[in-house]
Amino acid sequence: MSEVLECEKVERKIINITGKRQITIPLKFYEQVGFKKEVECYSDGKVLILKPLQSNDMDFSVEILKDLIAQGYEGEELINKFEEESKNINKALKRVIKEAKDIANGDEKGDSIEDVFGEE
Repeated sequence: MSEVLECEKVERKIINITGKRQITIPLKFYEQVGFKKEVECYSDGKVLILKPLQSNDMDFSVEILKDLIAQGYEGEELINKFEEESKNINKALKRVIKEAKDIANGDEKGDSIEDVFGEE
């Protein structure tokens, strides 16, 4: 994180913190970053990073329904199974994101090109 702060392109502005621990993000920064109503907050104990909350625009509803129908589900059973499978998507995405971060940090070995695409 600290390498981000040492970048030549980083703009700096000192802002006040209220008694309720609130800050006002300068409009220029707010617009540059693309904040909306919520932010993600990260800290390494020395640096605080705020970034726009990424909405999960990946909607797998159609794919889930197609798969369940192909498996023979219908009616009330289809609805119940769809609700169950929809809840599992967020868990699966969190696992994939964690694995990707672990690989990026060198904590876990990722697949090689050959593993993914096979040998030519």
